[in-house]
Amino acid sequence: MSDFLVIPRSAHDSLVSKAYQSRGFSADEAAEGAKLAAEAARHGIRTHHALKALHLDHLFGSAAGGCTPGAEIEVLPSRFPASERWNANKKLGQSVAYRAINRAIELADQFGIAQIAVDNAFHYLWGGGYVMEAAERGYYAYTNCTSALAEVVPFGGKCPTLGTNPHSWAFPTTEAIGFPICIDWATSTVAMGRVQQLLREGKPLPPGAAVDENGQETTDPAKVKALLPFGAHKGYGLSLIDEILAAYTGGSLPTLRSRWGAGPADEKHTPCFFFQCIRPEALDCGDFAQGRSQTQNVRAVIEDILGHGNEGCMLPGEPEARFARKSEQHGGLLFTQAEIDAFAQIAREAGHPFDAGRLRQAEV
Repeated sequence: MSDFLVIPRSAHDSLVSKAYQSRGFSADEAAEGAKLAAEAARHGIRTHHALKALHLDHLFGSAAGGCTPGAEIEVLPSRFPASERWNANKKLGQSVAYRAINRAIELADQFGIAQIAVDNAFHYLWGGGYVMEAAERGYYAYTNCTSALAEVVPFGGKCPTLGTNPHSWAFPTTEAIGFPICIDWATSTVAMGRVQQLLREGKPLPPGAAVDENGQETTDPAKVKALLPFGAHKGYGLSLIDEILAAYTGGSLPTLRSRWGAGPADEKHTPCFFFQCIRPEALDCGDFAQGRSQTQNVRAVIEDILGHGNEGCMLPGEPEARFARKSEQHGGLLFTQAEIDAFAQIAREAGHPFDAGRLRQAEV
């Protein structure tokens, strides 16, 4: 059991929206930023909720020139009707991502499959939030992005030249098993947001996650200077996918990303996004064993995987679904005392009322 404090969703969204608007973002952008933050918190993704989002914006976004409040997305001409190319013009990443996944859904309804490539973006935080929403609406969805900074050492190397570069997949399995299967991870052993969370809470990192300024492995979050890829060469390869795909899109040197003022004047410093949506019917080859429907076949495959003595195994997305149910049971979003203290500081900076002393306690 862990002790949490409960912030009502409306109070959370009001505070986070005010924080974004105090930095010059439009009401729509602020609402989209608050929505992604709330969904991360609701599902127990404590490494990518509002504290991480606002911290990232302060370090590399609106305060540093990496994100432009009120920017407009430019949809570039494309000769491929199911594929769009966007110049995000450094618009808030969450706003761009929500619009991209919605557009991919619209195109998938027409063509069965769709993809959106996004250049000149600002990091969108929790990729799982976008694909999970698409899966809840009945679509298979995928996204990846290049992270704000190069802070991961390639397998066998010493210098961080890769982003944490997450991949996120979600499947429309709610009818089959009660929740969307969502496979969502950074390609580092831990995300930098996890390092920041553990630092706030005075807890160590797991072994094999990070190195200090001398390139030596450390479990002290205060000494972390770079991260290590998970699974050695396998995580390295998955991280490389994001960088190469971004290179095809328009992304430039990872070591210059978000380092404004570094490198030649005509270099680029922005991340890239990739989104894909597929309607399940587009995958249906019509030959399911024993006359099963597509949904029944998905359920049968999952039951077989989790059978044979594997009944105690957990599916990706199941912890998030369980935490979301707990959030709903407690009537709000669950945060630790350290996180509440950080929210109080944000409220003071934004000039927004926030009485932490009135928040209800919850044991989860």
